[in-house]
Amino acid sequence: MSKVINLVVAGLGGQGVLKASDILAEAAFRAGFDVKKSELHGMSQRGGSVSSDVRFGDQVWSPMVPAGEADCLVVLDETQVEVNRGVLRPGGVLIGPDLIAPGALKNKKSLNVALLGALSSHLEIPEEHWLAAIRANLAEKLHKANEQSFALGRAAGRF
Repeated sequence: MSKVINLVVAGLGGQGVLKASDILAEAAFRAGFDVKKSELHGMSQRGGSVSSDVRFGDQVWSPMVPAGEADCLVVLDETQVEVNRGVLRPGGVLIGPDLIAPGALKNKKSLNVALLGALSSHLEIPEEHWLAAIRANLAEKLHKANEQSFALGRAAGRF
């Protein structure tokens, strides 16, 4: 891959935006890519907007995704879709929270990982790297539920 892949994860403080971007960055790194990541916290302590840019490829120079150039935008809260839509390139993939049916997750806090599952079906990162990154970034007691959420999202993401 010579092209740099530009991804943005967005949502509200406390939803796991930063944890999702950590998992994403680690999965790409485990797959052998050069990875850069940047975060914008906003008022995350009070449920304010939070976003994180992740870029990966053979060689990445900057962590910031330029406006209108994100290949994929993952949004954890419906209120943040329009706020962040401007980062998405024409023809880019929007993965929103409506992709996962209400009540489908055993733990609603794993929506971030479920949406990473959906994202994974659009990227050239082997599933084993995603699962290893999930395990490396979450406490052992959360592995099973998040692996299930990832699988649910991966199946939903094949649209």
